[in-house]
Amino acid sequence: MQRREFGSVLAAGLTAVARDVIAARPAAAAAGVDETAGSLTDVAGVKVGHFTDPRRPTGCTVVLTEGGAVCGVDVRGGAPGTRETDLLDPINVVDKVHAVVLSGGSAFGLEAATGVVRFLEEKGIGFPAGPVKVPIVPAAILFDLRLGDAKIRPDANAGYAAARAASTSEVLEGNVGAGAGATVGKLFDADRAMKCGVGTASIRLPSGLVVAALVAVNAAGDVVDPASGRIVAGARTADGRGLAGTLKALVAGRPPGEPLRGENTTIGVIATNAALTKAETTKVAQMAHDGLARTIAPVHTPWDGDTLFALSLGAATPPGGVLVVGALAAEAVARAVLRAARTARGLPGLPAAADLG
Repeated sequence: MQRREFGSVLAAGLTAVARDVIAARPAAAAAGVDETAGSLTDVAGVKVGHFTDPRRPTGCTVVLTEGGAVCGVDVRGGAPGTRETDLLDPINVVDKVHAVVLSGGSAFGLEAATGVVRFLEEKGIGFPAGPVKVPIVPAAILFDLRLGDAKIRPDANAGYAAARAASTSEVLEGNVGAGAGATVGKLFDADRAMKCGVGTASIRLPSGLVVAALVAVNAAGDVVDPASGRIVAGARTADGRGLAGTLKALVAGRPPGEPLRGENTTIGVIATNAALTKAETTKVAQMAHDGLARTIAPVHTPWDGDTLFALSLGAATPPGGVLVVGALAAEAVARAVLRAARTARGLPGLPAAADLG
């Protein structure tokens, strides 16, 4: 299929997409997904809300921490799109955030954070600054503008809607929020990509420590199950019915296709009830990228903007401290990436893992 035809095929199927852009969790059992994986809202003080645009596959996801959360960030991809990440440097003054926004729409999608700021200001939440309280809302975006009408992308109203919808309920996964337009396996030919989405998972220790992750997976590479080494979703073969194996092709000497600079990116949030400093949450965000490395091949490329935020809420003091939290964060991220692939639902001309068996 020619690339110029790809958007029109999707546009033709948008009636079906509007119906099917819903949580993939109801289809999870059929896709062989672990229903006990947990979610980011297993950490007390965290709310998650999605806005999914019914007009085309795009949207945003808001992680609310209205009571404030210590936050760190680590950016590994070569083409990031972010907001307020400099503020999260441990040497800088503000040490707590009130929300994190993950959005589609490329750089345009950063506007969604403005709507979240407005929502929080209306509730009187923010960093005390003279006569006002300023909500601190970092954000990261991914590129999904090839799917349908690129003029439709998350804006401030979308961010406001996602914040208003945020709750402590079980988090919806698959073709929702920031993952609505997420795809993987684009290193050789974008027309042989597969649908991916949003996934979440949590780990709870007998001690009461909880570490959880939520990711929107839009990688240039393939999603790989580290337990089996098998590709879950990624670049397809020429007939579109099988998986080509991106890393295997690179090792064999096949060059990447047309550069898709910045048109990829996996973004996510880790949360824990461990009491951590700003420097420690930054270390957790750094360690959590190991979860991406285990499940996405290749990852952290010049064409991805991979960014992970880490949030500390609560007062748990686990033995091993940040070492244990960081190790569990990497595992939670890996599980969330697999769920993002396995709970996604295919779009016209863009199959998901469940479609290829």
